[in-house]
Amino acid sequence: MSAAATKFAKILPYCNLGRMKYDKALTLQESLVQRQLSFSRNTTGDSPDNPLSSPDILLIVEHEPVYTVGIRSNEFTEIDSAVLQAKGADFHRTNRGGLITFHGPGQLVAYPILNLQRYKPSIRWYVCQLEEVLIRTCRHFGVESGRTENTGIWVERGKIAAIGLNCKKYITSHGLALNCDTDLAWFDGIVPCGLPGLGVTSLSRELGRTIGMAQVLPIFLQKFVEVFDLADVHEVSRDEVLRPMERVLAVER
Repeated sequence: MSAAATKFAKILPYCNLGRMKYDKALTLQESLVQRQLSFSRNTTGDSPDNPLSSPDILLIVEHEPVYTVGIRSNEFTEIDSAVLQAKGADFHRTNRGGLITFHGPGQLVAYPILNLQRYKPSIRWYVCQLEEVLIRTCRHFGVESGRTENTGIWVERGKIAAIGLNCKKYITSHGLALNCDTDLAWFDGIVPCGLPGLGVTSLSRELGRTIGMAQVLPIFLQKFVEVFDLADVHEVSRDEVLRPMERVLAVER
């Protein structure tokens, strides 16, 4: 990591949003991206003594059941979305990369809102970093996983984690989803990320025992610190993150 990146990214704030509907989290991400853009235009530098002076933040969330589609969403008709919603999940079109996936309880979802110019201005590098965080997290629990020619992280039985991103002027949004104890039946009837014939799995399925998000989160944060060469992460409360945006979000805290 460069000297400039060390200055900016020594301590990364993170917020565990808990259970949240997808549209609320999406609006929050959009607000934080705008904050990043404004910060970049109006500031010449961060204070290295204040970990919160930079608007970089890592959001952690567990969504209510939702199917989301990426920038190729025109391949999904209103009939398709109605069929999915009949399962009891929401449906959203988004500006992330990729096709369709599912988010829901038992899945660790992370949305890093980062200015890559404080790290390395390369989307390919960033994707590799996220992949490495996931691989190391899975390995901690005894699950060996890896990369393939397809996006995401894979084990022999299928995809265990998905990655779908948006990047605007090197400011990232959306992120990754790791299946911890997800009900995999939600993936029935869809072709996750547009890859037919390939299965989906979870940490719990691979290990034959329940591995919940609460167990995985501390390890995930530890691996994020290691891979992104941070000094630490600093937890900020849900209220602290949502309060400045509550008029937009109308979130019940």
